[in-house]
Amino acid sequence: MLTKDLLRVSRAGGGYHPQFAGRDQRPLAARVIGTYQGHVGEPRGELEAALTELERGTPRVPDGSSGVPRERGADDFKLVRGLSALLEREATFETDAAIDPERARRAAFEAAEAVGVVTEDERAMALIRAGESLDVSADDLETALYADLEERQVLTAVESRWDPDGLLAQYNLSLAQTALFDATEVRVRSSDPKALISAIKRLRLLYEIRRLEEEPTPSGGVSETDLADGIAEREVVVTGPTRLFRATRRYGTRFARLLRTVASAERWSLEATIDDRGTERTLSLSHDDPVRVPDAEPVADVSFDSGVEADFAARFTNLDLDWDLVREPEPLATGTRVMIPDFAFDYAYGDFRLYFEIMGFWTPEYVEKKLSQLADLEDVDMLVAVDESLGVGEEIAARDHRAIPYSGTVRVKDVADVLREYERQLVAESAAALPDELRPDEDAIALEGLAERHGVSEDALADVSVPDHERVGRTLVRPAVLESLADAIEAGMALEDAEAVLEEYGIADASAALSRLGYRVEWDGLAGGTLVER
Repeated sequence: MLTKDLLRVSRAGGGYHPQFAGRDQRPLAARVIGTYQGHVGEPRGELEAALTELERGTPRVPDGSSGVPRERGADDFKLVRGLSALLEREATFETDAAIDPERARRAAFEAAEAVGVVTEDERAMALIRAGESLDVSADDLETALYADLEERQVLTAVESRWDPDGLLAQYNLSLAQTALFDATEVRVRSSDPKALISAIKRLRLLYEIRRLEEEPTPSGGVSETDLADGIAEREVVVTGPTRLFRATRRYGTRFARLLRTVASAERWSLEATIDDRGTERTLSLSHDDPVRVPDAEPVADVSFDSGVEADFAARFTNLDLDWDLVREPEPLATGTRVMIPDFAFDYAYGDFRLYFEIMGFWTPEYVEKKLSQLADLEDVDMLVAVDESLGVGEEIAARDHRAIPYSGTVRVKDVADVLREYERQLVAESAAALPDELRPDEDAIALEGLAERHGVSEDALADVSVPDHERVGRTLVRPAVLESLADAIEAGMALEDAEAVLEEYGIADASAALSRLGYRVEWDGLAGGTLVER
């Protein structure tokens, strides 16, 4: 992004049109890059003076009619300043002094007070005395006095990522981002909607998705080809920073950076409502405009780990539950709109999905839209964690969805409690679908394996009869196998040998099996143990 004072837009016809740089500005971009590269090792003040000359339109070029040199004005001094602002971020400035400027000033002032400086000679004497106290020459001391002032700092390196074409591309992207900073709403259509939604979520922006039942008349940069390719089937509406309770630069910056992902798609169109100092204007952009992403990831250094959702996901994965957490599940139809919940929970032992939405940091209008979406959902199980400050928990419950309050962070225990309620119901349903008796062919089979075979959890087997087997710990074993084990295992046998015998019969739960046979282990340090009768 650029600063607001560098924004170049045209308001012709009541619109809001960024004044992009074209190929004809390539020589100017090259001169700006060359100016920075040519001033490495020189003070910032000299660099800024050279850039000012560019802004004023130097050098002179001959007048085509008279041959008399005349001033060639730059297309716009803001363009030079904008290109310079981008290169400034790639430049390194350092203080070049033999001694720390603050120490130099302190020593010089103390010496001047002792000498009583009035004349130039007395000033020179004070500098000599101060230099001697710091073991530097008077000239070096004088140079260091104000070397840390911004205009005297030295340009030590310019590590630009861009050639002239790349700099112009970055400028156009930054210009469009700056224009979007004052948007109240942006409506986007993209040939890569999945990447768009993923970026919106990572940037933690407020959004909704509208399904367009009728294909609109091609306008605003959407061609008939785009419509045929499905760009206009859905429209993503993103809430701008000026629509929040309190406009924040942090949200505005994230909002503007979404353009990197938008412009990375092969075909896209964007229409934004701009609050132009109290006047509402419309900004329209599309893939036909010179907005490109020069050699950079669409969304960088904005990670999932800093939001409420990321915090919840990180803590949930530490739990040992029979539920898999799915981020950004498939869209859900809500009338003419589309909703993508933040998460979904998939039950490990059945075809059941519980959707999970976290409501927080939203405008009153956005909350109302979300409540409307929840009301339009049909045949969907939804759990909503709602920020206590919104005060809409009862309204969510009235729409037949579960709601849990949170403040700051979502409590994993509250979510786990809800999942366990669903789990009890699912276990009961799966148990009811099982026959009253199960007769596995194996002589010994783990409960886990039998449950997996029938697509249920182990808890669903609790009341199912297995008449041909006896339950030993978490294993079902035929009585004849237990009799054979009783003959093969005896007191005084090493634990390692006993485990080998149990393994031959397909029994992994050695502790429960040995206890059932009437033995316990007498441990011999870390070396192993011996079986003794209980």
